[in-house]
Amino acid sequence: MANIRCVKGMVGLVTGGSSGLGRATVERLVQNGASAVILDLPSSDGAALAEKLGERCAFAPADVTSEADVQSAVSLAREKFGKLDLAVNCAGIAVAFKTYNFKKDLPHSLEDFQRVINVNIAGTFNVIRLAVGEMGKNEPDADGHRGCIINTASVAAFDGQVGQAAYSASKGGIVGMTLPIARDLAPMGIRVVTIAPGLFSTPLLAGLPEKVRSFLARQVPFPSRLGDPAEFAHLVTSLAENPMINGEVIRLDGAIRMQP
Repeated sequence: MANIRCVKGMVGLVTGGSSGLGRATVERLVQNGASAVILDLPSSDGAALAEKLGERCAFAPADVTSEADVQSAVSLAREKFGKLDLAVNCAGIAVAFKTYNFKKDLPHSLEDFQRVINVNIAGTFNVIRLAVGEMGKNEPDADGHRGCIINTASVAAFDGQVGQAAYSASKGGIVGMTLPIARDLAPMGIRVVTIAPGLFSTPLLAGLPEKVRSFLARQVPFPSRLGDPAEFAHLVTSLAENPMINGEVIRLDGAIRMQP
């Protein structure tokens, strides 16, 4: 009998869990009988969402780049729910600038570039390195499985557009560390998988004018629309349940290849 795992009863930590892809993930985990800790900024809607979702959800106000904040979120998972099985990295930021603006004789801000790299790469790694310390305390199942990490990259890691140098570099970094971290953690039975979403209907895109949104939707071969965050969440739970998927990057994008 294949050792298929079940999300029901798992405890998951979701960064960026109060909006967009993270929020959809938290909602699906709770709906499927898991418990979830929302790790998001103190200024986010995390507390209200946790209250709405009930006793199997808790909020940890935190910045992913802070060791102390993330450690206390991991501790909250253990104290409130007894363990940690799953960590889903959805927190991320983006800026859009060309490498050099020749009209204004202005180079891309180094500070902006470093901020995106710090939040998206170092923040993701910070959560991984601290979460797996807790997962390592889990009793392994018959397969030797103790936990699972799911990261969020982007199709921009492969098809970065004009103005996406910082964002693409940060997402490429997440893609690049997936396999070595999976190899690092294999002896402990902890898997590492990355999802590279295409165009999804998230707060990041919601700010765009309707005309732009429908133009973007038409770029997706099939289904020719923006992705629903619930579809991202569905893949997260599938990955958490399937023990053979490891060290892999999965494009979730309706077959889009971004144009320059």
